[in-house]
Amino acid sequence: MPIDALETLEFETGPTPRATLIVMHGLGADGNDFVPICEALDLSAVGDIRFIFPNAPMRPVTINGGYVMRAWYDILGAVGSRREDEPGLRDAQAAIDALIEREADRGVPTERIVLAGFSQGCAMALLTGVRHRARLAGIAGMSGYLPLAASTAAEASPANAGVPIFLAHGRFDPMVAMDRALAARDQLTALGYPVQWHEYPIEHSVSPDEVADLNRWLLNVLAA
Repeated sequence: MPIDALETLEFETGPTPRATLIVMHGLGADGNDFVPICEALDLSAVGDIRFIFPNAPMRPVTINGGYVMRAWYDILGAVGSRREDEPGLRDAQAAIDALIEREADRGVPTERIVLAGFSQGCAMALLTGVRHRARLAGIAGMSGYLPLAASTAAEASPANAGVPIFLAHGRFDPMVAMDRALAARDQLTALGYPVQWHEYPIEHSVSPDEVADLNRWLLNVLAA
């Protein structure tokens, strides 16, 4: 998945971005999905922000009968299955790494970049963020889980040791069970990451309270 295969939507809150938020959408959605949520954030205290919403490529998804949709990687088994599409995950990781590096080339230091995502996008934010070779400002994951969990400790980047992580999940999520989110929280905490955990009485979605909590966390990790 070369970087030019990732279409991106972008908007900036001002002419001189001091930080960047890269937001990965969930399975079957696209970059437009989180634009309204990011528009609801108030990060004016940080200064100008660039928001980047990449579109995952179109691919057949095994669990959906091979139906072609936007997906960061294939889903090979039922909910709770530990069969993972490692080649797809690695390709998506490389493409997101390239987006981060492009932002650095555009003048936003990596330590001013937050990776965020929902569901599959959460999985990609966690997978990529802890392995990225340059320090990030933080990683925000909503309604997702930690993929390739068994290799996380060995592959974690020293540059992102202790990077702040925001994790949020709905207690009634039928798509990604709460135990998978809790497992991600516990493993990342055990590896020394400061995880800020939130749960809400919702299903596979984002609540206003979650947006408010994310807003506060972002203000903290992006504070000058």
